[in-house]
Amino acid sequence: MAGDQVHVLSALDGAKTQWYHFTAIIVAGMGFFTDAYDLFCISLVTKLIGRIYYTVPGLPRPGSLPPTVSAVVNGVAFVGTLSGQLFFGWLGDKVGRKSVYGMTLMLMILCSVASGLSFGNTPTSVMATLCFFRFWLGFGIGGDYPLSATIMSEYANKRTRGAFIAAVFAMQGFGILAGGGVAIGITALFRDLFPAPPYAADPAASTPAQADYVWRIVLMLGALPAALTFYWRMKMPETARYTALIAKNAERAAADMSKVLHVEITKEQAGDLETSHTPPPSFGLFSREFVRRHGLHLVGTASTWLLLDIAYYSQNLFQKDIFSAIGWIPPAATMSALDELFHIARAQILIALCGTVPGYWFTVAFIDSVGRFKIQLMGFFMMTAFMVGLAVPYDYWTGQGHQAGFVVMYALTFFFANFGPNATTFIVPAEIYPARLRATCHGISAASGKVGAIIGSFGFLYLAQSPDPAKTAHGYKPGIGVRCSLLVLAGCSLMGFMLTFLVPEPKGKSLEEMSRETEPDHC
Repeated sequence: MAGDQVHVLSALDGAKTQWYHFTAIIVAGMGFFTDAYDLFCISLVTKLIGRIYYTVPGLPRPGSLPPTVSAVVNGVAFVGTLSGQLFFGWLGDKVGRKSVYGMTLMLMILCSVASGLSFGNTPTSVMATLCFFRFWLGFGIGGDYPLSATIMSEYANKRTRGAFIAAVFAMQGFGILAGGGVAIGITALFRDLFPAPPYAADPAASTPAQADYVWRIVLMLGALPAALTFYWRMKMPETARYTALIAKNAERAAADMSKVLHVEITKEQAGDLETSHTPPPSFGLFSREFVRRHGLHLVGTASTWLLLDIAYYSQNLFQKDIFSAIGWIPPAATMSALDELFHIARAQILIALCGTVPGYWFTVAFIDSVGRFKIQLMGFFMMTAFMVGLAVPYDYWTGQGHQAGFVVMYALTFFFANFGPNATTFIVPAEIYPARLRATCHGISAASGKVGAIIGSFGFLYLAQSPDPAKTAHGYKPGIGVRCSLLVLAGCSLMGFMLTFLVPEPKGKSLEEMSRETEPDHC
């Protein structure tokens, strides 16, 4: 660091790993547990909602959400998330991370509960209510991205910073598992209490009236983990870096840090920051100085997150169709409504256990030794390879007797997404930008990712449909099929690989060293 040694910040960088670090991981991570639960459980219950509200008597197959309704239900939370990432990222830099951290969690709690309610009982009123509250649920989730990442990066020491931020993000894996587990548990209970025949045997009786409670309970239970950590989130002090560098109160920063991390900073040492001979730079987000220092970095973090989420969320959205194609989920007409939800949830849990969750924790284990850059390059490369490996011999994989190999290959794409760019695109933006713009730039990068998720959630619902009109889902036009869709996603992953070269490696460096926080403005 240029100028005098800043004791508050250097003490933070050198602090030993302590219990409070793990407390912060749990408190911040519960937000991401809730995020994943809420964002992914909707794909589990849409089939059930379609049966309840859109079944047409006399048709040979059960009802499903119309294409436009399905696209909106899947995409509206992403639109809210994008908006929340931009707004709360900016607000976190303006008024402080802690000041708005509780607001995002409270919004998530209220809207998780409200999304299971409806104004009326017609399909239109139920869908309108669901979409309204899922937008605001997404808005709160969006705020959690830049705030949790920034808070964890500013609390952590430089030796284990990557693992701590990755651990917060890895809680998403447990959220996905919880969503599937809750759906299975609630469905099993209602199947025992209200047994129903398959749709082909008795269309009307195959969806018991009580099934309407199932999807509502699944959505509403997303409020529980967030509510359990609200108190502890409100007790967290403001980060020392925000207090010292932006609020210009190094003494308060030292006091807060000493209290939670047990690192003693004297009053004189704390004052060194305020008397440093190198004033912090004052350039803004839209200045030439920012473009000179971080312009390409922002292009890199935003574009790689965009491309990653196109591939990642698209796969999640049509994975239930892939499971149907390989025989893991029987034809809808051979099951009752609750049977179908049970099978979809079980398949999601299996993929999460085999690929998603291990990938997250491999990142936690290796990110501070291997580095962000290498892990992201490897992840994008392997995603490209496995998607091509799935797509080219697609007819072989979906043939009789080869389904197990298909599932292994499919799970490996998720493993290398999570032991790769799905984690690193979240971590790096919290490390390389100046403190006063850190949450804003993270929010911009994350919002770019959600643009990718929106492209996936809207576009691939249509794109992945079979080219044969006789094989498309009800209400959909022919698309390019799953095989060609996987090739398109492989292309997105390859572009992400190339754009990773715009992103610097933060491994082993302090936040101030990466952001060049103490360098004067360029004249």
